[in-house]
Amino acid sequence: MVNILNKKIGIIGGGQLGKMMIAAAKQMGFWVAVIDPAKDCPCHSISDFHIVASFNDEKAIKELAGLCDVITYESEHINSEALIDLEKNHGTLIYPSPSSLKIIQNKFDQKTELYKQGISVPEFMLVESKDVFSEAGNKLGYPFMLKSVTGGYDGKGNFLISSPDDFDEAYKALGSGSLKLMAEKFVDYEMEISVIACRAVCGDIKIFPVGKNTHKNSILDETLVPAPIDQSTITAAMDMAHKVMGVFEGVGTFCVEMFVDKSGNVSVNEIAPRPHNSGHYTIEACVSNQFEQHIRAICGLPLGDCSLIRPAVMRNILGEEGCDGPALVEGVMECLAVKGAKLHIYGKSHTKPRRKMGHITVTADTAEEAAKLCEEAKNYVKVVC
Repeated sequence: MVNILNKKIGIIGGGQLGKMMIAAAKQMGFWVAVIDPAKDCPCHSISDFHIVASFNDEKAIKELAGLCDVITYESEHINSEALIDLEKNHGTLIYPSPSSLKIIQNKFDQKTELYKQGISVPEFMLVESKDVFSEAGNKLGYPFMLKSVTGGYDGKGNFLISSPDDFDEAYKALGSGSLKLMAEKFVDYEMEISVIACRAVCGDIKIFPVGKNTHKNSILDETLVPAPIDQSTITAAMDMAHKVMGVFEGVGTFCVEMFVDKSGNVSVNEIAPRPHNSGHYTIEACVSNQFEQHIRAICGLPLGDCSLIRPAVMRNILGEEGCDGPALVEGVMECLAVKGAKLHIYGKSHTKPRRKMGHITVTADTAEEAAKLCEEAKNYVKVVC
């Protein structure tokens, strides 16, 4: 028998994803502690215990392990070595697996592992110095993507090289030799999609409906579900996500970001070993959401039903350009007056241009109707300072 009232969960990271994990955990009666360097992080007000420390603070991670029965995380940019040590030498339960996290943290290692396991990925190569840029262009063609191997997110750490004229700018933008780099063939995609999948301790895998993603300035702007692609492509994408979960023996919720080319072929772009921005639609649109699934999985509970209740569109709310200071949310009344609109404000006290401050989800009878209503609701809301 599982007594969830005595189960204690530790989360490394106190941001918006952690906050939504806690909301799901509290619904089921769990006690939750977090590590986050910000005293007023989004998780602070709803966690049972907050360790104010860096995500990479080994002492703080050990303290969290001493408080909790199981540890998880809301970001992959954390101290995987400390987690590997805790799991190996102290028997701490940590999900997803720290050894898998270490591979995923390095984009080159991640792609290499996927390729070895027969999963389709864009052609790629390691770029050990600026001298290799020309070789990458000759091998992969132009344009090609230059990426930092570690640390990138929301477009940071990426540079599209259209010709040799871009080499100097790309080199400076990506650290002037201080960062390890890789080059990747540019995919002339028809659509970007993501699949949210969850694997239980027992190996059971549940997969959410495929979403179509639209980015602006390399930051996710909109997720539309169900994705407007044919059933054969949907099946291929869900099968690929299933294989990815097997490759990394993932326990918990993962996001597999993919490209769909003009022939309907699917390839993996990147993997996030955690709930993901593009899965926020599941809160309103599915029987069980990605955060509930994650908590169920890491605590050894059966996974829930992933079925889509209604079509949905999720839009991110970003900090306005020119605003860097205490956050003020405008347009809430008007937004919530839109039919079917659900507003999520993350509770970040400080706003910056393009910082993720919240999101809106609208469900409707059709995806097209949801998109129209969500656009209306989104136009009302602004986060200023």
